[in-house]
Amino acid sequence: MDVSLGIDLGTSGVKVALVDALGRAVAVSTRTFAIRIPQPSWAEAAPAEWARATRDALGEILARTPDATIVAVGIDGQMHGVVLARGTQPVRDAVLWPDARATAELDLWRAAPEEVRAALANPLSAGMAGPILAWLARHEREAIEAADVALAPKDWLRLQLVPDSRVTDPSDASATLLWDIPAGNWSAPMLSAAGIDPTLLPPVQPSGAPAGHVEPTAARAWGLPAGIPVSVGCGDSAATLLAARPAPEQVIVTVGTGLQVARAGAPPRANASPEFHTFASAAGDHYVMAAATNGGLALGRVVDLLGASWHELYDSLDRPMVGTGAFLPYFTAERLPRPLPAGAAGWRDLSLGTDRAALLRTAVEAMGFLARRGLEALPATGTAEVRLTGGGTRDRRVQQLLANVFGRPVRRCRTENLTALGAALLGWSAAGAQVEPDVELDDEVTPALSSNYDAQYARFAQLTDELASASATLAPGVAALATNNKE
Repeated sequence: MDVSLGIDLGTSGVKVALVDALGRAVAVSTRTFAIRIPQPSWAEAAPAEWARATRDALGEILARTPDATIVAVGIDGQMHGVVLARGTQPVRDAVLWPDARATAELDLWRAAPEEVRAALANPLSAGMAGPILAWLARHEREAIEAADVALAPKDWLRLQLVPDSRVTDPSDASATLLWDIPAGNWSAPMLSAAGIDPTLLPPVQPSGAPAGHVEPTAARAWGLPAGIPVSVGCGDSAATLLAARPAPEQVIVTVGTGLQVARAGAPPRANASPEFHTFASAAGDHYVMAAATNGGLALGRVVDLLGASWHELYDSLDRPMVGTGAFLPYFTAERLPRPLPAGAAGWRDLSLGTDRAALLRTAVEAMGFLARRGLEALPATGTAEVRLTGGGTRDRRVQQLLANVFGRPVRRCRTENLTALGAALLGWSAAGAQVEPDVELDDEVTPALSSNYDAQYARFAQLTDELASASATLAPGVAALATNNKE
């Protein structure tokens, strides 16, 4: 059985999948690794642990599927992070997207001419690769000088299989705040303004193109056939969209550790004050996305604080609508559609009648409200069915809640491991084959006529906007300090 190996390099774990020529995942294996917090508000990882975890997961999956023949490798990965490397070796630990050390460096972007910022077409975030590189250039000049390339996480991992494949793809390049979205190339004016050497940045090639072939030494170390093609790859959200195959302009809501609301097929337009991201896709077009960090992460924190279980959390949805009480899920900082500080989570509007189950239910409702806020931030989403993905949407009661909150039907992709499936499809593409994914859908869930969440959502939005306005009144330096301390 010929298969493509899909490697999905996440923030805290890696997933590998073998996908056959019919687009079916025949085996999946996962491994986890640590995020390092060397200082408050920093987030780093040792790239060598990514490689070790991936080899371990691959070894397990190969042992379980002796009849499978891997003919190609596709890869996707966590976005925005930076690996400074010389040759194939990192010169320091990778800096990851949750990192907030580059808050002051964002002033370099704010000071850029409006037409330069507009071409970036993305809101400013300290955790994106451009500000991270600017911080490293200011504070760790020796690391910059020791490196000969700055890579996205998945590009460094691919380098371990194909040592001369120092390239990236449009989806990761467009998520750096260094990429001219309408023009489709690196922004020379922004690189100059940020003090970033353009020779550090890799060439950009299509996601499904072969970046090279597995080198013999790597083949022996990883247990792979030598000479098979390896795709350039893409960012993780682009891989999910590639596998889910949404209809033109259809919205996809993904709830995992974070929460993403994305719409495929969006035109790449310049925008100096965006309330959503515009990224290149793995299919050659663009998508827009509103991303929240406090999705499943916030729900998990509530479960821990209340000593509850996940079953108890979802069972709270069997109760009638709470009607009173509101939960703000901002344990970590948010940036869209307006910046919000970390450490601002909590319940409001509680009464003597509020019990533990009500606290749990309002937390799940807040996740739905956060998704609706992202939905409303995107342009022209219409009223069509919303596609759901991610482990956080698996429970049928959550699907019903989201339909009620959105006021429009939803349908969940029942196929698991969509992101790794998308990576494997890129492997097939690198091998010269176009494989259609085998994606199954749950039945459509329509809004319940008896459930209208408009009043609760309006209160949630009001409290969120008040919080954003209060944080905006602080001087930038004070706001940054407050955010860093709370994280």
